[in-house]
Amino acid sequence: MTRLLLLLSIFFISCSKKHKLQETIQLPHYPSSSGISYFKKQVYITGDDAKHLLILDSNYLIKDSVTLYSHTEYKIPKATKPDLECVTITATNKLLILGSGSSIPYRNTGWLIDPVTKQKDSLRLDTFYRRLKNNGLEEINIEGVCAIPGNIILSNRGNKTNRKNFLVLTRKDFWINQTDAPVTLIRVGANTDSTVFNGVSGLDYSNKSDRLLLTVSTEDTRNSIDDGTIGKSYLWIVENISAKKRWKAINPDKIIDLEDVDDRFKGQKVESVCILAESDNSITLLLAADNDNGSSTLFRVIISKE
Repeated sequence: MTRLLLLLSIFFISCSKKHKLQETIQLPHYPSSSGISYFKKQVYITGDDAKHLLILDSNYLIKDSVTLYSHTEYKIPKATKPDLECVTITATNKLLILGSGSSIPYRNTGWLIDPVTKQKDSLRLDTFYRRLKNNGLEEINIEGVCAIPGNIILSNRGNKTNRKNFLVLTRKDFWINQTDAPVTLIRVGANTDSTVFNGVSGLDYSNKSDRLLLTVSTEDTRNSIDDGTIGKSYLWIVENISAKKRWKAINPDKIIDLEDVDDRFKGQKVESVCILAESDNSITLLLAADNDNGSSTLFRVIISKE
């Protein structure tokens, strides 16, 4: 019996060590990191009430920034903030940044930025977000975006009142012709526990393995605008996402409780994810967390594919 217990304890210890938090990076002077993307050895970060896009080098040191707004305050006030929640690299190698759409007109905005020249073009997304509501989204709260071959995927986060997360599949350049861009809604993740709600907060896609990675967090909020008490954060993995683009609903193939990976994730509201590297056995990720305290934290994590 003693030997059996020993073997079981070894098994559970080995399972818990499959994933590893390698490094934490503090960004004390960048508020509310909400979107993160990695392109040509540079990390691009946007904050939902930050005035600029932050650019880090491969050592996660601040290299540059792109000013987006000219507010005098450290953080853009909540009532008028653009709520830039997500960023990705498009098929044309531009940075696409999207506002959440949760409050009109301030949050129906976005940016298209050339990462080389820093040239920026502002976007108005009123037409597209209106179409999302007409297609069945009760509340608009876009928190994630990523590019997959031929398409863009957005994630719409639910809350404790509207307990549904959706993926929005659309054209890779949907902002150009918002009236005619196709829209497909895919419900993602069932929420059966009435005491908590697991809300999708960020996305990234692996071209190497056709995996969709989603950051998910619990937060005590009953609408798409207010913040709530921070709960737990998770990583969801959906395999073979390209084969599931016509599905009505999907569940994650793997759920990773980040607190089980490392205690340093306790009290952290993980907002977004980007892939730094991928091998046959593992994926190296950078996660961005916003704890509503005016600073940001990044986590470099290795996730085993076993």
